[in-house]
Amino acid sequence: MSTDTTAGSEPELDFEDALRRLEDVVDTLERGEPGLSEALAKYEEGVRLLARCQGLLDRAERSVALLSGVDEAGEPVTAPFDASATATVDPPSVPTPTAKKSRKRAPASPPPDDESIPF
Repeated sequence: MSTDTTAGSEPELDFEDALRRLEDVVDTLERGEPGLSEALAKYEEGVRLLARCQGLLDRAERSVALLSGVDEAGEPVTAPFDASATATVDPPSVPTPTAKKSRKRAPASPPPDDESIPF
């Protein structure tokens, strides 16, 4: 079942619908179901949907205002939200081969003296 979309339909999608469709595209591609030509079309659709979602998020961030206080007249004082100050993402904590903890092992009993071993 193909759910091809035209590039003109994504701008009318709200964030939730675009994200839901993007998740469907990713699931389909991860399962490996479509043939090559359909997979490429799905990939292109996913790229468009991702751009749509990112654009909607960027627009939402720009419209958020921080309440910084109240003036003498009781009116709220706001400042633009600076998403770059909070947009740091910690990398996932995935152990790497070099980050293995070393175990302390009990010292092995020394081998018997063997004159053929150079050490």
